[in-house]
Formats: sequence, C-alpha cells, structure tokens
Amino acid sequence: MSTSDHRRALWQLHACVLLWGFTAILGKIITLPAMSLVIWRMLIVIGCLALWPRVWRGLKAMPTSLRRTYAALGCVIALHWLSFYGAIKLANASVAVACLALGSVSAAVIEPLVFRRRHKLSELALGILAIPGVVLLIGGVPLDMQLGVLVGVISAVLTATFAVLSKKFVSDADTASITFIEMIAGTLLLIIMAFLVFEEAWFAALPSATDFGWLLVLALFCTLLPFLLWLSALHHISAFTTQLTLNLEPVYAIVLAALLFGEHRELTLSFYAGVVVILATLLLQPWIQRRLD
Repeated sequence: MSTSDHRRALWQLHACVLLWGFTAILGKIITLPAMSLVIWRMLIVIGCLALWPRVWRGLKAMPTSLRRTYAALGCVIALHWLSFYGAIKLANASVAVACLALGSVSAAVIEPLVFRRRHKLSELALGILAIPGVVLLIGGVPLDMQLGVLVGVISAVLTATFAVLSKKFVSDADTASITFIEMIAGTLLLIIMAFLVFEEAWFAALPSATDFGWLLVLALFCTLLPFLLWLSALHHISAFTTQLTLNLEPVYAIVLAALLFGEHRELTLSFYAGVVVILATLLLQPWIQRRLD
C-alpha cells in the first residue's frame, strides 16, 4: 500500500466523520420514532441506489456468497442505527454520540479475534485508558437518561463489529452495490422486528413534509455519500484506526447540540470530563503505539 493511498483514505475517513457528526443532530430534529426514522432513512438510500446502473452491474458481477455476507453486515448496521437513534430519543444527541467513542475500545478487542491475531498491547492500553472516561460520562448523566447510555453503548459495540467485519470482507466488489445489498437486508430486518418484536406499524408514522426534507439530507449526505467513502477507505486502513478516528464525531455533534438545542444545560461537568478523557485516547494513539508496539 502506498503512502498516497493511505493519506487519501484518511482524508476520506475524516470527511465521513464530519458528515456523520450531523446525524445525531438530524436524529434530534426529525420527530419520527427511532424505528420509523431508520427504516425511512434506508428506504431513501435504496431508492436512490436503485436508479444507478452501476449498482446493477456490480450486483451481477458479485458472487452469491459475497451477497450473503454483505446482507448479514447490513443487518448489523441497521441494528446499530436503531440503537443509536434509540439512545438519542431516550437521552439526547450528546449522550448518544459520546457513547460512540467507545467503538474504538470495542474494536481493539473484536478485531484481533476476527482476524485471528494477538491483541496489540497499545490497543488494549488505549481501551483501558478510556474506562475512566466512561465512568465519568455515566456519572454526569441524569438518572432518567441512563437507559439511553446503555443503548448508546450497545450502539458503539455494533458499529465496531460492523467496521471490523467490513474490513475483513471488503473486496474489489463495487462499493455502491455493497451498500445497496446492506441497505435492503437491514431494512427487511427492521420491518420484521417492527412487526414481530415491537409490534409497531412503522409505516403508520408517516414523515411530515419537514421531516421528509431532513430525511433526504440524512439519507443522501449523511448516509450514502459517507458510506461510499468509508468503504473505499477501508481498503487502506485498519478497523481500529477507523473507530479511533470516529472518536472525533462526538466533538462535532456535541458542539452542534449545545449550540442548537442547549443540551449542555442538561449535562454536568462530569459528563464533559468523561468525553475529554475518551477523546484523549485519539491524541495518545501515535505515542502509545510507538512505545508499546
């Protein structure tokens, strides 16, 4: 892998992080329940991709075994989004994105297991360093939001699992075709869950004109575009580096949530101290890797 490829992948990843930083804000603005929000989001992406001839050519060239793999990955990302927006509805946008920073800790544990290699001491050290931040974060959240923290942690584990498995199974298949399969599989899973598990008629919650406009922004600019960039970047960077870089997402989202919704008034200094500790692991990564690897 060339240095230029690695550098380009990092720039693509940072562009994704910036775009994903707005997803929590849009999740707060859109009034739909979490289940309906995620299903409509994915349906819009599916509709857009279905109009792209490149997607169908890629599907035709893709082996059946890979289609099944990407369908399974689509179910994982759908559950991540469901838990992420569930955390926003149960707590607030700041809490949901702060929990996402735990994805790098999860990836440090999951990635070596999936790739059957020894755990790196540096990655485990970074995971351990994040634990005090988690304790501070939870302690700074009101009691009525702590269920949102739990759901947010589940969301972080799911996004790390998705990143690691995507890295393992990323191939030369067309990224738009991969996204199309994942969105279809994830949507079908959530529709089944809505009926059988939650007994919820998701389609009864039709989006208003305003909600639909924000859903288009969420689907096109905060889902489809970064998804394609992210899958391309995975060819050149590790899942752990991906998750660690995603720790910047809470910075963007928390600042926006404070400016737009005044969420800083709902949370204590302990919460923000926890966020700082977790994000510090991102800055410490190069130094710790040089020392321990």
